[in-house]
This record gives sequence, C-alpha cells and structure tokens, in this order.
Amino acid sequence: MAPNKFIIERQVAEFRADNGLSASEAINLKSLLLKLNVLTIFRPLSDNFSGMCLKDGSGHRFMLVNSSHSRGRQHFTIAHELYHLYIESKPTPHKCNPCSGSKDPVEQSADMFASSLLMPETGLCQLIPENELKTKKISLATVLKLEHYFSVSRSALLYRLLNVGLLTNAARLALADEPVKHSALCFGYDTALYDPANEGLVIGDFGEKARSLFEQEKISEGHYWELLRKINTHATEEDENNTGC
Repeated sequence: MAPNKFIIERQVAEFRADNGLSASEAINLKSLLLKLNVLTIFRPLSDNFSGMCLKDGSGHRFMLVNSSHSRGRQHFTIAHELYHLYIESKPTPHKCNPCSGSKDPVEQSADMFASSLLMPETGLCQLIPENELKTKKISLATVLKLEHYFSVSRSALLYRLLNVGLLTNAARLALADEPVKHSALCFGYDTALYDPANEGLVIGDFGEKARSLFEQEKISEGHYWELLRKINTHATEEDENNTGC
C-alpha cells in the first residue's frame, strides 16, 4: 500500500513537537542526534549504501551514515533513518539508499518523512517570494537560499517543491539542469554542502560511558582504548599515552 502523505505529515508534526522543534525552522541534525542519544557513526561506504540503523529492546539506537556522500545527502539519510528508529513500528536492520526509487512502501514512507522533516512546507513558503509562490516559478536564487537554509541537496529540494505543489515538473527539470556547485559559486554560496564530509565523526555518549567504566576501574585501560578505537579510527598511540586527559 502506498504511503499516505497526510499521515506522514502528521507524524512529522508530532516528531517535531515531541523534540521541541518548531513547525517551520531548519533542523540542526547533529544536535538532534546528540539530544536523542542516537549513537551515530560516519564512515566511507559504497555509493549505493547510504546508511543503516539499529534499535534494541532496551531502546538503544544506532545509526551508520556514509561519509562519502555529500553533506546534503547525508542529512537526508539521517532523517530517513530517524523514521525507522522512531516511527516504524517494528524496524529490522537493512541497508538503506534513500531516494533510490524503491517501491517498498516502508522505504517510500521513510523518504517522505525525511523530505517533510527537513523541508517543512510552511518553512519553504516563508522563504519564497510572493510573486514566485503565485506563479510557481521558483528562481535559481531562491532555490540556492532554500537548499542552504535547510541544508539539503538540490535534487531533494526540487522534488519537495514539486510534491507540495510549489513547482511545476517542467520548472524542476530546468532547475535540475543547472550545475550545482557552479551556480552556488555564482551566487556567493559556500560549496561545502555538496562535498563529502564527517569521515570518522561519532555522535553519542559511547565514549563517555567507556570513560566512566574506566574511571570506576570496571574495565582496564587497554579495554578502554580498544572501545574507543572501535568508534574512532583516528585514535593514536600518543592519545593512549595521555589517558589522564
């Protein structure tokens, strides 16, 4: 059964309200993951592997995100995985590739949730000039403003504008033909949104818990560093020699 967009929009509204997020503002996903205590690890993966997530019976949540993808695509992956972790009733571990055109209704729902969560319709309308709203002719300048405000990819933004009726498909195709990085540079925007990022980044309290166990002498120093190395590929011998930090 195809996802019901009205149910998805309600789920997004409830998720935002439950987490103290307004109905229209952009979301700082790293802060949200830290607040939710979702252990999140960014690692280079194959191009068709955007991410995955796990949730155990005790409520512990884990997310893996492909750091080889652009920042904008990573943000969509995170929002997609949040659907599996907080909305889907019985999530099962699997490899996700958001926006891959999957016909699986659960994956379609996760994509719709991610799109709505990252780019709320009211927030989009607030940033689009009135004349562009009336004509459904969104300018490239507005597109750039929106994708940088909401920190999403050009493709994800254009499909969201199309799906909420703010853009015609002909206009979407024309805007999709614009070179992304070149257009950003021409309008004075930083291009970091379109580049890979966050390799080796870990979000969550795994390290904090490991440190607490070490300080309580419940694990050895060697075990402590072994745990840190599991999540931090950049840990060095010099760090290990300075455990008293």
